[in-house]
This record gives sequence, structure tokens and C-alpha cells, in this order.
Amino acid sequence: MQLRYAMTGLVVALALAGCQRTAYDYSSNSPSAAPAPLTAQPVPSVQGGQLPPPTGSSQFPAAPASTSPMPGAQPGAVAANALDVTKESMVGNWRVNGSCDMFLTLTNLGSGSRGGTRGCVGELTAMGSWEVAGKQVLLKDRSGNQIGSVYKTADNRFQGQTNTGQPISLSR
Repeated sequence: MQLRYAMTGLVVALALAGCQRTAYDYSSNSPSAAPAPLTAQPVPSVQGGQLPPPTGSSQFPAAPASTSPMPGAQPGAVAANALDVTKESMVGNWRVNGSCDMFLTLTNLGSGSRGGTRGCVGELTAMGSWEVAGKQVLLKDRSGNQIGSVYKTADNRFQGQTNTGQPISLSR
């Protein structure tokens, strides 16, 4: 046991012996101690003038002509290719539209289960509960009114929209 303490002390002494002070000594008045100043580089002159007008009628693409919702994504409607949904598979944290979070639990709240969002905008801020109805998941406000629905499109992926047409994409 004494040998271990002796070896530890020796290692610490050797480590400290290799250390030296690397800070600059400002008390030294020697001219060679200060670094030499850098010389300025020449800068070419700057030109000014008017930019030419943009070419073409617009630099942005044309807006979509149709504002109708995606087929099969209307509230209450289920897409023909929707997959089966179980309540247990919905429980947990979901990423909504890649920008906010939805939390779904199995705690009863009215006719559905408790749920909520964090960081979402629009109708989803009022979400308070949810329930599975057939192949879709109904999202409800705190009063029990339906605010939107989603359907399963792949494992851990749901698509749908709110009653006002705001698209909803759930993933995890």
C-alpha cells in the first residue's frame, strides 16, 4: 500500500516538474520581447453604381392556383389507404409539422383521453383531448369539440388537418 502512495507522489512530482509559466512578462523592457507590429495591406478602391434591373417578370415561382385541401384530408374523412390505429400506439410524444410537440396520454378526459400541445400555433393550441374513431384520430379542444383529425399513413406517421384547413403532420 505504501508503494502505491510513493508512486502516486512521484507521478505528481514529475507532472508538476514539466509545467512552466507561459504568461507574457510585461515587466520586461526588452524590445525583442514585444511582437513586431503588422504592416497594413493595400486595399483596392471601391466602385459604386446602380445594379441592372432583374431579368424576367418575376424571380419567384407562381403561387399555386388551387387552395383546396388534400384529397382525403378533410376533417371527419379518412383516406382510402389509411392504416389501422390503436389507442395504445398513439400514447407518447409526437412532433407536429416539424415545429411543435403533441403529448397524448391514456388518462380519461370526457369521451376521449387527455392530450395537449406545446409550441403549436392556430387551433392546435386549444387541444385538450383525443380519441381513436375507426382509422382516424380525432383531436378535440378542452370543451370536447373536434378541432381536427389525422389518419395513419406509415409507421409513426400521421397526416390530416384542422377544421380550418391547417395541415397536420405527426411523426416520431
